[in-house]
Amino acid sequence: DVQLQASGGGLVQPGGSLTLSCVASGFDFEDYAIGWFRQAPGKAREDVSCISAYSGGTISYGDSVKGRFVLSRDNAKDTVYLQMNSLKPEDTAAYYCGMGILRHGLGRCEFDSWGQGTQVTVSS
Repeated sequence: DVQLQASGGGLVQPGGSLTLSCVASGFDFEDYAIGWFRQAPGKAREDVSCISAYSGGTISYGDSVKGRFVLSRDNAKDTVYLQMNSLKPEDTAAYYCGMGILRHGLGRCEFDSWGQGTQVTVSS
């Protein structure tokens, strides 16, 4: 079974940083793009970032996180990391990681499967 386990969420003050991790199992990790999306209560789902398969040579970011978030992958550990810097209250949401393909024309992941989310709350 495909499993994606997100972790690393928590409460952080505005301007702070957090690193989310996503450990995958049940599929050939390096063959798939891996990405994150987020959803806040009452708001639409928002694509955060997506890294291409294999060496991860292509990474896309949503406009609201460009320049603040950094996505990377470690194929030896079947893990992706989302480094989130300069966090803002509007970044508060449940963050989900998923696997699929990177739609280069759209600049985002098209997800086949995703796991349970990890909550990020940015508040003073």
